[in-house]
Amino acid sequence: MKYYIIAGEASGDLHASNLMKQLKEKDPEAEFRCWGGDRMKNQGAHLVKHINELAFMGFWEVFINLKTILKNIKLCKQDILAYRPDVLILIDYPGFNLRMAEFAKKNGIKTVYYISPQVWAWKQSRVKKIRRYVDKMLVILPFEKAFYARFNYEVEFTGHPLLDAISREKETLDSVQFRKVNNLPDKPLVAILPGSRRQEITKMLKVMIAAAGRFPQYQFVIAGIEGLSEDFYRGFTEKENVSIVYGQTYPLLASAHAAMVASGTATLETALFEVPQVVCYKAGKVSFHIAKRLVKVKYISLVNLIMDREVVKELIQEEFNEAELANRLELLLHDKTYREELKNQYRELKEKLGGEGASKKAAGIIHNFLKNEA
Repeated sequence: MKYYIIAGEASGDLHASNLMKQLKEKDPEAEFRCWGGDRMKNQGAHLVKHINELAFMGFWEVFINLKTILKNIKLCKQDILAYRPDVLILIDYPGFNLRMAEFAKKNGIKTVYYISPQVWAWKQSRVKKIRRYVDKMLVILPFEKAFYARFNYEVEFTGHPLLDAISREKETLDSVQFRKVNNLPDKPLVAILPGSRRQEITKMLKVMIAAAGRFPQYQFVIAGIEGLSEDFYRGFTEKENVSIVYGQTYPLLASAHAAMVASGTATLETALFEVPQVVCYKAGKVSFHIAKRLVKVKYISLVNLIMDREVVKELIQEEFNEAELANRLELLLHDKTYREELKNQYRELKEKLGGEGASKKAAGIIHNFLKNEA
């Protein structure tokens, strides 16, 4: 069968690639055409657009890049029609993907949404579009099934695919080798995960590096994003106790004593590696004030949202500053009781996420859906 898959961010690229691997097990003749990243390409996809050209964060940032976004929407529609896939699989990325779902439905193409947009946080009106244009919705967070039930829309909970990805990675991770390959000194490591978008990193990294300067006895390591040069990251620091690695986020987390993490999927990844963390978030003033009026959740990190309580500290907007961040780091690094309590709550989090096998389950649901609809 012919699969057209759209992922607009690094986490979507990861989950889509694992889904593709499982789909190939079910359908050895599968063909993939995608908008995504290197992981999807490595699974054999023909890549139409790379995620580095797609990720725009915040209301103002979307507005000023509107011309590029509209051009991408037009290109994608033309490409879908030319390819005529058996199914369009959408991975999160709602502003773009819901438009594609509507377009595909109107052109007789089956649509599957894997990893629901965060409609429970804001824009709940999008559920109407999802019900109208999405043939099958697969969700990965335990509370999402009940949320959609409120709107009389049946979805399927697959469990969270990060559990699979991290479980596989842990089998081959070697902290000693990681240090050796990256020429890291014999100091406790602190991971810096400043986000996956250039504009996000620009807002976050300067403060993170400033806080790192207060802990010379630790080695801080930035998880660099492919497509952003080392010179870009070095523009924020020349400190000796700060290093940069690329494509090694999981080995870094497996070796880390603590972490500073930009809000997003990385907060959940860090928790699943049981690394004590502080969550950081800062948006443009216009975007933040709009979001504050619209967003309907108590927390910004997935860890706290899933647990429905504050497990990890969130430093948001003005609270995200050098002094506050350094105070939280001090606690994470040196308070043994706090560290152990965090790890206990992380273990509870894993249980709530439903265990391993999410990608395989999702591929099975999609394959059966296509067979039954054929």
